[in-house]
Amino acid sequence: MAAGPTRPPRPRKEPQPLVIPRSAAEEQRLKLERLMRNPDKTVPIPEKLNEWAPRPPPEFVRDVMGSSAGAGSGEFHVYRHLRRREYQRQDFMDAMAEKQKLDEEYQKKLEKNKTVAEEQTAKRRRKRQKLKEKKLLAKKSKLEQKKEQEADDSDSSQKLPTSEEEEDRDASEEEKEDDAEEASFVMGR
Repeated sequence: MAAGPTRPPRPRKEPQPLVIPRSAAEEQRLKLERLMRNPDKTVPIPEKLNEWAPRPPPEFVRDVMGSSAGAGSGEFHVYRHLRRREYQRQDFMDAMAEKQKLDEEYQKKLEKNKTVAEEQTAKRRRKRQKLKEKKLLAKKSKLEQKKEQEADDSDSSQKLPTSEEEEDRDASEEEKEDDAEEASFVMGR
C-alpha cells in the first residue's frame, strides 16, 4: 500500500425510490426537488447555442468548372452540392436581413411606446400638481377667511350695540318694508 494518507470511507447514499413522472409539471417538480437536496452544489446552466451560419465562400476556387464537353459523371453531383450550398447561404443572408429589419422596427416601436407613456405620465403629473396647488390655495384662502372672521368677531364683540338701538333699527326696517307693500292699483272701481 501507499504511504500516503488514507481516505475516510464515503457515506452511503440512501437509495431513492424510482418515480416515473406522469406529467410535465411532475417532471419539473422532481427536477427541482433533486436540485434543492443539495443547494450548495453548483447548477450547470447550458449556454445558448450559436445560430447556424453557412460556411463562407472560398476565397480561391481550385476546381473551376469549365464549359467544355466531356465532363465526368461525378461533376454533376459536385455542381449540385455547390449550388445547394450557395442557395443556403443566400437564404440565410435574406433571413438575417429580414430578422434585422424586424428587430429595428420592434426597437422603434418600443421607443415610440416609451415616449408616449412618458408623455402620458408627465401630463398626469402636471394635472396632479395643479390639483395639489388648487387645494393648497383653497386651504390658505379658507384659513385667511377664518382669521378675518375672527378679527371681525373680536372687533364687533368690543362694540356691541344696546338692545334699544337694535329695537329701533328693527322697527325702521319694518316700516320700510310696509312702505314697499302699498297697492299700485285701487280696488273697487
